[in-house]
Amino acid sequence: MKLEVDPDLIVPDQTKTLNEGALVPWSSSNSKYYPNMLEQVCAAEKIDMNTPFNKLTKKERDLLLYGSKKSKIYHFHLSSDFGGIRDVDGPFEGVVNNVDRRYNSTSSDFVRGQLGAYMTELTCATCHGLRLNRKALAVKVDGRNIAEISELNVGRELTFFNEVKFGEQSTMIAKPIIKEIGDRLTFLQNVGLDYLTLSRSARTLSGGEAQRIRLATQIGSNLSGVLYILDEPSIGLHQRDNDRLIQSLKNMRDLGNTLVVVEHDEDTMRAADYIVDIGPGAGAAGGEVMAAGTPKQVERSKNSITGQYLAGKRFIPVPTERRTGNGDSITVVGASENNLKDITVDFPLGELVVVTGVSGSGKSTLVNDILKKSLAQKINRNSEKPGAYKDIKGYENIEKIVNIDQTPIGRTPRSNPATYTGVFDDIRDLFASTNDAKLRGFKKGRFSFNVKGGRCETCRGDGIIKIEMNFLPDVYVPCEVCHGKRYNAETLEVEYKGKSIADVLDMTVEEALNFFNSIPKIQRKLQTIKDVGLGYVPLGQSATTLSGGEAQRMKLASELHKKASGKNFYILDEPTTGLHTEDIRKLLGVLQQLVDQGNTVLIIEHNLDVVKSADQLIDLGPEGGDGGGQVIATGTPEQIAADQNSYTGQYLKPVLERDLELEAQIKK
Repeated sequence: MKLEVDPDLIVPDQTKTLNEGALVPWSSSNSKYYPNMLEQVCAAEKIDMNTPFNKLTKKERDLLLYGSKKSKIYHFHLSSDFGGIRDVDGPFEGVVNNVDRRYNSTSSDFVRGQLGAYMTELTCATCHGLRLNRKALAVKVDGRNIAEISELNVGRELTFFNEVKFGEQSTMIAKPIIKEIGDRLTFLQNVGLDYLTLSRSARTLSGGEAQRIRLATQIGSNLSGVLYILDEPSIGLHQRDNDRLIQSLKNMRDLGNTLVVVEHDEDTMRAADYIVDIGPGAGAAGGEVMAAGTPKQVERSKNSITGQYLAGKRFIPVPTERRTGNGDSITVVGASENNLKDITVDFPLGELVVVTGVSGSGKSTLVNDILKKSLAQKINRNSEKPGAYKDIKGYENIEKIVNIDQTPIGRTPRSNPATYTGVFDDIRDLFASTNDAKLRGFKKGRFSFNVKGGRCETCRGDGIIKIEMNFLPDVYVPCEVCHGKRYNAETLEVEYKGKSIADVLDMTVEEALNFFNSIPKIQRKLQTIKDVGLGYVPLGQSATTLSGGEAQRMKLASELHKKASGKNFYILDEPTTGLHTEDIRKLLGVLQQLVDQGNTVLIIEHNLDVVKSADQLIDLGPEGGDGGGQVIATGTPEQIAADQNSYTGQYLKPVLERDLELEAQIKK
C-alpha cells in the first residue's frame, strides 16, 4: 500500500460548485491565496465557477485536479495572507499535485496532519497489493501462489488444503505440513473467525478478534496445567459463533487447564463450572463477593443481581408496542464495500433500529464505513471517504449525526465527567456567586483548573506530577503542594455549604445530586449521568481512566440534557460491551428516551436484550466474510424470529417466548 492523494477526498461532494467549495483543500476561509489562483485559472479557461463539479467537462476537471503540466503558462496576480502582492508566471499545479507537494515537503506536523486528511492508502502499482516480488509469486501450489491463498478466508482456505492433491513423493513431504495448517485453521474456525482472511492487516482487527486469535494460538499449543485469563472473549460475537467459542474453552479445560473468564454473557456463565459474582453495585458500592458456586447455586442467591437474572426473577421486558417511525427513511443504494453484495437498505427514521447478523457479515462496513461516513459528508461536510455505494437518499430528513462510540471523552487527565457534560460550568458559576468569592473579587475563571489564577501552579491544575523514567513508563505522583486538590489555598477557602470546589470534584455523581438538590440546573445534568448508570463515578475522575463503556454512556448523558430537536441520528457500535444485564436495562431506558423525543437510534448489536427491544431489525448474512453481505431479513423482532433463514431469528425466538412467559407469570 502507498499513501497518495485521493481525488474523492479532494472533492467529496461533486454536486457542489467551485464557488461553494467543491475543492475542499482550497476552500479554506483562512486563506485567499489558493482561491485567488483558482479564480484566475477559471477566468483564463472560461470555466464557470457556479457549475456543479460533476457537470464540468472531463478536461476541465482534470485541469483543476492535476494541473496544466508544462503545456500552458499562466500569469498569476496573487495577494498573500500578509498583505503582499506578487506576479507569478508558470504552469498551474493542480490541487492534487499541490497537496502532494506540500505534504511531502513540510516539516510541520500540524500541516502534515491537515493535508493527510486528503490522502489514502492506495494499492501499490508494482505488486498490486500482493507485497511480494514476481519470483516469490511464481511458486504455486495447485495453481495458486501464496498471496492468492492468503486472500481466501479461513473457511475456504481449510477447504483448499483438505482438497489439494500431490504426487506420491510430494504427498509424503507435504502431509505433516498440511496437517499442521489444517489444525491451526480449524482452531481459528472454532473461535468464530472463519470469515477472516490471513492477509488481513492486524491493525484492522477489533479487540475481540485479536483476543480470539491469541486464544486459537493457545489452543494449538495443546499445553496442560496452564492458568488462562480471558477478559470478555465474547465481544463482537454472534450467538452462533459464541457457541463455538464456548466449546473451544471447554476443550482447553478438558486438557487439564484452568480458565478464569471475566464475562457478562449469559451463555458463557451457564457453561461455567464455577461463578464468582462481585457486587452489589459499581465503584465504591462494589468490591464484595455476592455469590460463589455453580450457576444453579448462584441462581438461588438472594443477594446476587446476576443470579436473579440467571434465574429469570429479573429480566428486561419485551416492549408492548413497536414504533412505526415518522414515515421518513434514509436509503443506502448499491452498498458494495468489502463483502457487501450491492445491497440497498432502508433505515426508518424515528425508531430504534438494530443491525444484526453473524460475525463478519458486513454490519460495521454498512453502518460505519458507508452510512456514517456518507452522512458525515453530506451533513457535517466531513472529507472522510465512505465505502463503495451508488447513492444515499433521505439524508435531508435529519439535522445532525451523532456517533456515540467508546473512545475516551478526553485526551488528557484534565478532562473529567464534570467538564465533559458541562455541569462544571454551572458549579463554577455557583461558587463565583457566593459571598466569600464576591468579597475576594473572584470570578468564574478563578475556579477553573485550566487557567492561571485559582489553580495550583506547581502541578498546573493537574493535581499530579509526571515523573519521566528512562526506559520505563512515566510515573504519576500526587502534587506535594496541593496534595491532589488542583487549586491553591486561597481558592479552596471559598466554600458552598461547607464544601470547597475540590471537595465537590471528589464527590460521586450520586453524592453531588443530593448536595445540589436545591439547584435545578445542576441537578438536571447530574440526573442524566445517574440515569445512564454512572452514579458511582466521581465528578473529577480523569477521563482517561474511564472504561470504554463508561465513556460511551457519559456521551449519552451529555446528549440527554441538550435541547431535543427530534431530528438527530445516533449511531452506536456494540454499546453493551463490558455491561452487566442491569446496566443494559438502564442503557436501553436512555436510548428509548432519545427515540421518544423523535430522534433515530441505530445500533450494531449481538446482545439479544437489545435486539428484542428494537422497533426494526436489519439482519445481514447468511454467513461471515465472502458468504455474507446480503440482507437476510428486515422487520420487527417477532418477524425476524419467525424467519427460518435468519440465524439471529433462531436465537431470538426462544428469548421472546421465555420473556413473554415470565411476564405472563408476573401478571398472574
